[in-house]
Amino acid sequence: MSDDNFFERVYAIARQIPYGKVTSYGAIAKALGTARSARMVGWAMNASHNLEDVPAHRVVNRKGLLTGKLHFDGTNLMQQLLENEGIEVVDNQIVDFEKHFWQPEVRQE
Repeated sequence: MSDDNFFERVYAIARQIPYGKVTSYGAIAKALGTARSARMVGWAMNASHNLEDVPAHRVVNRKGLLTGKLHFDGTNLMQQLLENEGIEVVDNQIVDFEKHFWQPEVRQE
């Protein structure tokens, strides 16, 4: 599987994340049937910054930490985007992470 194809599959799932919800790199990897590739999902999200239709700010680590925030322009842009959607963030971590978590559907190949 080429990286380009994998990245596109990641973006297809990221585009489905509802407004006001977040998911994790691992949940996306699991939905793609590649449960051990959370780091690759992170690379895909990092490479998505020219794609305005990919809500990369809604993808965080499994504990709700904004681990991707360094890849956004401006120091607090990721947090601001989430807060604009009604998600509270304290110390780079989403408050009530479980309440805001969106589980992507696992694809049956």
